Amino acid sequence: MPYDLLVTGNVVTPSGVLDNGAVAIADGRIAQVLPNAADAQAAERIDAPGCWVLPGAIDAHVHCFSSPSEGFLCATRAAAAGGVTTIIEMPYDVGAPVVSRDVLGQKIELLGREAVVDVALLGTIRKVDGVREIGGLIDGGVCGFKLSMFETDPERFPRIADGDLLDAFRLIGQAGLTVGVHAEDGEIIYPLIAAYQAAGKRFPHAHCETRPPVSETASVALALELAAQVGAQLHIYHASLPRSFELVDSYRSLGMPVSAETCPHYLLLDERDMDHLGGFGKINPPLRSADSVAGLWSLLERDAIDMISSDHAPWPRERKDNRDDIFANASGTPGVETLLPLMHDAGVAAGRIGIEQLARLVAESPARAFHLFPRKGQLAAGADADLVVLDPSVEWTVHGAGLHSSAGWTPYEGRGIRGRVRQTLVRGRVVYDGAHVTASPGSGQFIPPLL
Repeated sequence: MPYDLLVTGNVVTPSGVLDNGAVAIADGRIAQVLPNAADAQAAERIDAPGCWVLPGAIDAHVHCFSSPSEGFLCATRAAAAGGVTTIIEMPYDVGAPVVSRDVLGQKIELLGREAVVDVALLGTIRKVDGVREIGGLIDGGVCGFKLSMFETDPERFPRIADGDLLDAFRLIGQAGLTVGVHAEDGEIIYPLIAAYQAAGKRFPHAHCETRPPVSETASVALALELAAQVGAQLHIYHASLPRSFELVDSYRSLGMPVSAETCPHYLLLDERDMDHLGGFGKINPPLRSADSVAGLWSLLERDAIDMISSDHAPWPRERKDNRDDIFANASGTPGVETLLPLMHDAGVAAGRIGIEQLARLVAESPARAFHLFPRKGQLAAGADADLVVLDPSVEWTVHGAGLHSSAGWTPYEGRGIRGRVRQTLVRGRVVYDGAHVTASPGSGQFIPPLL
């Protein structure tokens, strides 16, 4: 019997690149990965000579509901256009953080109506008595948890006390799931912010200066030690400093299951960019020094960073354009649509990393860390047919107005990129054809962990 679809090109597999290879798809799954397509028959073909055929990216850090204007529809449309076939959605939703099984169920129902790519969900806990809801969230199908060591908002994004962190780490670890943390130390940060505000120091760089490197690394060290005590599998979100990865590696060398991510903005921007970005460059943790950026690239080139995620936080312009008071701006930047193209340009096209490493960073590693592998994250027989065809010969320029997020802006405005997504497929269906998102709302699926 012929396959449903054959996708040909330079196929990036876990064991290497198959030049002029093919991915054969049947019933939404990968039936075979072929060294060539000479004898294969299929009802349809996508021939992409000279293009990379990659596993669909998995963005492990997406905020769809920090801003109500985004939602699953806009965020997953942006994901599809950027070659992201699965998002892992953060639990810090305005008005309804995912702290109970009931709220989780409502969110699953919503993604079933809106999402155009697949979605895995995280849970979190309340500031008081939140630990007791962990079991229900696990039963409801979360792929992991995110807990904050820094308080942005007491209800939506609270700081979890150390004792509760320890209890939560124990319960989550016993269930075999990953617990991730936002690692910043408010006892260092908030007095600095108060002092700067009292002195009238509200310029853009004040955001960086009031969140010094130790406010991140001290929090990372505490999270590592707590997780080590109870045997939890730990993930460090949006690490901005080489020192954070060095701490992670030191615990991993002792046998601890731990991973860490960085983001494109920590690799492509630095604190000097605050001069022109202003509030549009306000991110937590902040943009760091040029030396820190160089250090992250050195780690990346040595394959010493686990994964790269976007930390997509698509605030509208009016929440980011206060140049007189940096502290009055919301923190975060859109990025799910530009994640893969930016890292192809700055990494692969620039000769700093290989295409196989890029596939690990944005697909296989997040799938493994959050227990979606082997269904997601690789081009191999039996996996979901989640693919992205990326043409490395196409050069284009990023403009926020042309992206699919509701934000309508990007910190990379006017940046030239080498490599553009030509097609995105989710479970064997084209959801982006190089010009338009073709998938219908609700065609994306909720993806529980494989345990």
